Amino acid sequence: MNNTRVFRMTFASVYPHYVAKAEKKGRTRDEVHAIIHWLTGYDEPSLQAQIDNQVDFETFFARAPRINVNVSKITGVICGYRVEEIEDQLMQQIRYLDKLVDELAKGKAMHKILRK
Repeated sequence: MNNTRVFRMTFASVYPHYVAKAEKKGRTRDEVHAIIHWLTGYDEPSLQAQIDNQVDFETFFARAPRINVNVSKITGVICGYRVEEIEDQLMQQIRYLDKLVDELAKGKAMHKILRK
């Protein structure tokens, strides 16, 4: 499967959808940020810089300070695919983020989302 189109999408174009999905279900922008910080290691200023610079997903994850060591604990189905079985590392990272935001919107407790 050719994922080039997804990889070239800017993170900034998808980010508002993550926030809107969470807020629609009574969650907050800060909780979305906590998920992104946990997954990627970005702090608030560096996350905002990625958004402001309109980086694509490939660059967003390539520049991530550190992908959390517990990402292997993220399991389940997102967009019809089991995240733990996605072979392309970048697509898997994108789907990890999708899955975490989805869990937030479904009301899962933050300590469980962050695999604590």
